[in-house]
Amino acid sequence: MAVTALRAVLFGITIVTLVTGLATPRVASGGSIKGAVVLKGAAPELRKLAVTIDQYVCGKEKNAEDLLLSPQGGIRNAVVWLDKPPAGMTAEALPAVTAMDQRECMFAPRVVVVAAGGRIDFLNSDRLLHNLHSTPNANPPFNRTQPKGRTIAITFAQPEIIRVTCDLHSWMRGWVVVAPHSFYALTNTEGQFSLRGVPAGRYTLRAWQERLGTISQDIVVGDPEPTTVTLEMPAR
Repeated sequence: MAVTALRAVLFGITIVTLVTGLATPRVASGGSIKGAVVLKGAAPELRKLAVTIDQYVCGKEKNAEDLLLSPQGGIRNAVVWLDKPPAGMTAEALPAVTAMDQRECMFAPRVVVVAAGGRIDFLNSDRLLHNLHSTPNANPPFNRTQPKGRTIAITFAQPEIIRVTCDLHSWMRGWVVVAPHSFYALTNTEGQFSLRGVPAGRYTLRAWQERLGTISQDIVVGDPEPTTVTLEMPAR
């Protein structure tokens, strides 16, 4: 009788463990994608933006940072992601909280990626008043004044790409990319990116850049060797 009861308990534990394992997303293991996002075509001339207010902090002009290129044509601040991630798998978690500062009347960093449901802490390191303004499609709009030293925390529940501006300084632009899954990456100063833990298979990679828009490219990922790819974004 005791042995039979023990077997029944162990059997029940096994069933619970199996069900729990099926319901819990697993961290993906296997291959990886390493690559670069580059400009296809002639690089546009660098533009200067006139500063018409608060020059004692902002300076007299700003470089337009809507397209930043390395000497080799790599595109900085492009966002790359898997269009349809592997079912039941997750990559290394995106940050649940990240920060975007305002320094010398520019957003820094200009582009941030945060997981859906995550929070952005907007900072103001300038010794003047700024104003955070955005009208997203899927998330609530906001329009808030921000003196120096005040942190404004905003949570973004729904995936989308959101532009943030300052009504007081018209040249200021920032971007928040709210990601629905963890297979997202932001290119570095050389235009390079990596996505780790991608199981072998066929995928569609997508890349977005604020000035150049969105492109897609199909790839095949091997296991365990890294898959290298170059994503070319046509100049505009």
